[in-house]
Amino acid sequence: MKTKGTSGSAPGKHRGSGRSEGNRGNSNSKGKKEVPAWMAGLPVQIGQQYEAEIIGISHDGEGVGRVNGFTLFVAGALPGERALVRVEHLKKQYGYAGLVELLAVSPDRVSPDCVIYDECGGCQLQHLSYEAQLRVKRQQVVDNLVRIGKLAVAGEPTNGRTGENGDEEQGQGIVVHPTLGMTDPWRYRNKAQVPFGEERGGLIGGFYAQGSHRIIDMEACLIQHEANDEVVARVKEIGSRLGIRAYSEETGSGLLRHVVVKVGFRTGEVMVVLVTNGVVIPRVEEWVAGIREALPAVKSICHNINVRQTNVIFGDETRVLWGSEVIYDYIGEVKFAISARSFFQVNPVQTEVLYGKALEYAALTGGETVVDAYCGIGTISLFLAQRAGQVYGVEIVEEAISDARKNAELNGMTNVHFEAGPAEVVLPEWTRQGVRPDVIVVDPPRKGCDPALLATILELRPRRVVYVSCSASTLARDLRVLVDGGYGVAEVTPVDMFPWTVHVESVVLLESKV
Repeated sequence: MKTKGTSGSAPGKHRGSGRSEGNRGNSNSKGKKEVPAWMAGLPVQIGQQYEAEIIGISHDGEGVGRVNGFTLFVAGALPGERALVRVEHLKKQYGYAGLVELLAVSPDRVSPDCVIYDECGGCQLQHLSYEAQLRVKRQQVVDNLVRIGKLAVAGEPTNGRTGENGDEEQGQGIVVHPTLGMTDPWRYRNKAQVPFGEERGGLIGGFYAQGSHRIIDMEACLIQHEANDEVVARVKEIGSRLGIRAYSEETGSGLLRHVVVKVGFRTGEVMVVLVTNGVVIPRVEEWVAGIREALPAVKSICHNINVRQTNVIFGDETRVLWGSEVIYDYIGEVKFAISARSFFQVNPVQTEVLYGKALEYAALTGGETVVDAYCGIGTISLFLAQRAGQVYGVEIVEEAISDARKNAELNGMTNVHFEAGPAEVVLPEWTRQGVRPDVIVVDPPRKGCDPALLATILELRPRRVVYVSCSASTLARDLRVLVDGGYGVAEVTPVDMFPWTVHVESVVLLESKV
């Protein structure tokens, strides 16, 4: 079966790599470019076409192809496919190629449901069936554990060692469970952060094209809650009618930068945040009245001021234009107040699955002392506090700790204590005060745990460590440190928090061997 794409693009995800061909070499006196010696020795050359076998998916969602033993990343290609590709950019160990034609098509390839999928950079895997995505994400976790963590995974080859029969041994180590997916993997996001621009004299709002800051106008995003789409559409309409200008990154002029929408899945409450390049919003009363009239579910309209030339969305100052300072939602039976700038997991359905697995691995019976490092606004802390004796949460962001304390009070939970500061500093101080954790839970940012925190964990030596991760690579790195320090990795469960994207979360149970 043959499926044609365009050079530098891909069926199901039509985009070029965006990479320059400037590494062809230096120009000689006749204007021809000389190929560097290292490049001339490679089995592929820029501008040439080759047949590639696609053997995997990269962490960016590109197909991992092999040509004469050389690795080429091919946007839009899927494992199991054979493709005609055109080489666009080369490094010494790998390169990038555009998909010209599919010569053999994966049975897992599907037609994307989103009409702007080919342009938008928000999703990377809508051309891959959901069942296959769950398998790919588990394999992503396994590959990182083996390659980066140098950890044995049950059922996986162990670095070429052979058994008595001459066959390669299979790892007898860590159990990595199948990825926990969603029954309905659409419309799961409770928060939209939409950049605004202008086109044909009116406002546009959508998402950035892959690898750029060019805005793709959007009418509907199939992974956003329907209320998010409705708010963005009404804000475009009202803003255009009132003559509001969008902010321009190139010139630094214009007013409206982003519209942020937050939705309580259980409560139905909606918050709208207008992020502007200026303190004053012209005709603000009309804007607020228009939003309230068009969107009765809105409980809060806020104004965030960001006058810096930056791609960071929020500025430091937020004002309430109308309504409440917060909206509310639940994770399980725990109620949370959500402000304009507070972090709250964007997929509440899978958050309950993720935290439920963390609670299972913590194996709480009611009397344990638990430390939650990187506690944020207290989401995991309060979830664990339902079954723990005492929970101590630490977070470096003071504003998040203030929110965590309010959320504890909101739920009437008195067995939780929150403190602001670096976990590696606060935990030893708690120890000096007599706090001896039975379980430590970590849910770090993408960069993983601070090395000083890992050292502190090894020093405190709780019976169990539950690691919640949003990055398989830094997870594997940190697990190696904990394993070398005397912990064993009992099991790992990947959780699909972001269907149709390449991202995967994991929950890991570690137990002390000492």
